[in-house]
Amino acid sequence: MESPTVHHERLVAEHSAHNYRPLPVVIAHGEGAWVTDVEGRRYLDLLAGYSALNFGHSNPDLLAAAHAQLDRVTLTSRAFGNDQLGPFCAELSALLGKDLVLPMNTGAEAVETGLKVARKWGYEVKGVPADRARVVVAAEGFHGRTISVVSFSTDPEARGGFGPFTPGFDVVPYGDAEALRAAMTDETVAVLLEPVQGEAGVIVPPAGYLADVRSLCTAANVLFVADEVQSGLGRTGHVLATRAEGVDADVYLLGKALGGGVLPVSAVVADRDVLGVLRPGQHGSTFGGNPLACAVGRAVVRLLEEGSVLSHTRTLGAVLHERLRGMRGLTAVRGRGLWAGIDVDPALGTGREVSERLARAGVLTKDTHGPTLRLAPPLVISEPDLHLALDTLEHTLRG
Repeated sequence: MESPTVHHERLVAEHSAHNYRPLPVVIAHGEGAWVTDVEGRRYLDLLAGYSALNFGHSNPDLLAAAHAQLDRVTLTSRAFGNDQLGPFCAELSALLGKDLVLPMNTGAEAVETGLKVARKWGYEVKGVPADRARVVVAAEGFHGRTISVVSFSTDPEARGGFGPFTPGFDVVPYGDAEALRAAMTDETVAVLLEPVQGEAGVIVPPAGYLADVRSLCTAANVLFVADEVQSGLGRTGHVLATRAEGVDADVYLLGKALGGGVLPVSAVVADRDVLGVLRPGQHGSTFGGNPLACAVGRAVVRLLEEGSVLSHTRTLGAVLHERLRGMRGLTAVRGRGLWAGIDVDPALGTGREVSERLARAGVLTKDTHGPTLRLAPPLVISEPDLHLALDTLEHTLRG
């Protein structure tokens, strides 16, 4: 008789498209930083849904907000108003110090929306000739998997077999301000980048780079669009990774943690002179701004406003990086806050092999790009649990 894990893996293998290669763990329950699989084994989660679960599994504040709204109304479409949309937009815009919010669902939708807004702003405000707008993006970045996004991806796996591609993008090396300057023309309407590149392995740009991007965009009358889908809403110990560097973007793209791991919620946040270029009928979403999503998003904003999660993240982030820097078996450590990209000595195995060994030892993380693992525990993880996870990593690297 097949085990519960094998049973579920077989169903997925037989009936789900094979676009993922998950670790052999089938999760049935989660609370805080811990999850339990279908066979009763417990694991410390060091991935947190790629930062969608910043506030932990089954966060009581977020579940309470969701449960309360489930008993009232979950969807109206934007054909009508609902009593959660206005407060959500007001509270999120106040948190970020911007005028307007355009709510969507997934991070990829937020990116696509940001690109549409940037192009329209370029035509109506900057005066770029019709259909000539260009956007500068960074190599090795990750912004989703839509056709337009993979059109400027530098990952062959993301692009292969999906052409023809959307034109209008110029790719420059990440962290190279001079390359960015050289790529800008009179037809450039936006620079789109992650303040920390997550999928690439938690790549932190050189000191001063984001400030240089801001200066170049201001001088050239170009929008600075910061993709904070993964880096934002607490992951670095700050509401926004961009602001942690003392820099303000023109447009913020949010997702993942905005839905608290309860449901997909994303948003584009900017001032009126940018988002005001959209008029009724030009962009929309049936589920974007639905009352259930807005109720959960409001609870997320309250958690960030309260501030204890952010201070906890900064404190434990220092612990995380101090321990990683002294750990044998690692050839590089990068990151901010409770977020690290670590490169494993190839003599100890590939990133995938190490993540499989960690899972067997009760710690969940995920490889990306060969020897690299990402560590991104829920921001609510306790210090003893963080040390337990790092002890397990250290033991695993020793073999």
